[in-house]
Amino acid sequence: MPVPDATASAPRPVDPTALQRWRRRLRDATETPWLHAEAARRMAERLAVVKLQPPSVLDWGLQHRHDRGLLAAAYPKARITPVDPDGEPAAAAPAQPWWRSLLARAAEPAALAPGAVPEGQAQLLWSSMLLHTLPDPQAQLAAWQRALAVDGFVMFCTLGPGTLQSLAALYARAGWPAPLAPLVDMHDLGDMLVQAGFADPVMDQETLRLTWRDAASALAELRTLGLNAAPGRGRGLRTPRWRQQLLKQLQAGCSADGRVVLEFELVYGHAFKPLPRARLAAETTVALDTLRSMVRRRPPGAGR
Repeated sequence: MPVPDATASAPRPVDPTALQRWRRRLRDATETPWLHAEAARRMAERLAVVKLQPPSVLDWGLQHRHDRGLLAAAYPKARITPVDPDGEPAAAAPAQPWWRSLLARAAEPAALAPGAVPEGQAQLLWSSMLLHTLPDPQAQLAAWQRALAVDGFVMFCTLGPGTLQSLAALYARAGWPAPLAPLVDMHDLGDMLVQAGFADPVMDQETLRLTWRDAASALAELRTLGLNAAPGRGRGLRTPRWRQQLLKQLQAGCSADGRVVLEFELVYGHAFKPLPRARLAAETTVALDTLRSMVRRRPPGAGR
């Protein structure tokens, strides 16, 4: 049976530039959107299923200030390092006065660029509401696997394809382009974890139905959550007449109590990085550090 290629990836049909603008808007927001805060809170509750107390944690996401509080509460002794998915490698900093270093120690740690993350060091990689803003989830999962130490685990939350289905149906009935880019199914994400080299993936999902008093309030909050990255979305500016039509359609589909209802599917996943297994061939090369790790974890009595 062929060994899966962890580097193989299939980018989503999305506009990567729009996704990047989406990430930067969320990263630079003065307040964490309610849905993102709630998703992170629910994901933090799932940390209890893992007994490992990781000394090194990577917060690979967009809402570092909010998520850091949750992680610090769960792991008060851990070293928590934020990672900015759009970060650039830092240039050599000029010499600073001695007192600047004291201020830097008191400030929040600077976020690492993905390329600056050491491989095989972190015991936990946390990523809340990031994966759906990336064009290539498979490539991202492979990067997360490389960043983790053996026996470390990844825990993430992302939006699933059940998100805004009623809004997508409204757009389809009106003959408008899709209001959001395709999202990855929970089962496909589980397969991607295995392809990336993770073991024992556990996937879960739930659908939150949020309500607003009117259509204008719903649209205002949707703007804080992200952007439409569908490659076939409508181009150019929308007219006031189009907006009024959208508001009318949203209001027409409200619940019995007159409130607008929209649904968001949250997909949760976690998996472990197993001990690497060398591929056998006529000539096999194994890194010395990997070989030492294999020997240390060899069960008692093995090979006798």
